[in-house]
Amino acid sequence: MMALLRLATLGDPGRYWVGYLFRAISRVVAASNPLWRFTYTGAVPADPRRPYVVVSNHESFADILLISHLPWEMKWLSKAELFRIPVMGWLMHLAGDVPVKRGVGPSAIEAMARCRQILSRRVSVMIFPEGTRSPTADLLPFKDGAFHLAIDAGVPILPLALHGTATALPKHDWRFARSTAIVEVLDPIETAGLTPADVPALKERVRGTIVEARNRLARQLA
Repeated sequence: MMALLRLATLGDPGRYWVGYLFRAISRVVAASNPLWRFTYTGAVPADPRRPYVVVSNHESFADILLISHLPWEMKWLSKAELFRIPVMGWLMHLAGDVPVKRGVGPSAIEAMARCRQILSRRVSVMIFPEGTRSPTADLLPFKDGAFHLAIDAGVPILPLALHGTATALPKHDWRFARSTAIVEVLDPIETAGLTPADVPALKERVRGTIVEARNRLARQLA
């Protein structure tokens, strides 16, 4: 495994292009499912190497496949259990995604340090600030980590809103179902001049923006 990692990342120390290829594979996987119709909308960042902390609501495991349709590379902060799934977990390691053990403080600190390093290499980081998939149509409260990271690194927040994946692959159920799902890229929110004291207000502003857009997408797909 380690030999494969070294071979795959030669000449690509930030694993940008390895990750880009992995997301392309994810798009192919989604497109090959005849029950799913996944797409995206909104203004794609003009510079794919301008780093953002990208945040989204979280409906389903299929969110990963939907968001992978976006045409730029970002590294994912994901629960450590996913990295132990055969093939998928190996590809996540190759792509340079960041594992975190939920509820383990030192793991979260180490993961955020890795995220700051990724941002310094001009690569975006993708985080689900709810921390887990919502079991209902309502968004869970957002955690602070993504917003502290953006302020600390001095990069904007890029919100995404998605809808439709909850029916594609429901929580605690691995049976595929027919689904039309969409992810919308929303306007970036600057963090310049903000301090940790601004995290609660920033967090609620971003959450409100995502809720409003998600509700609009739900009406659009109804």
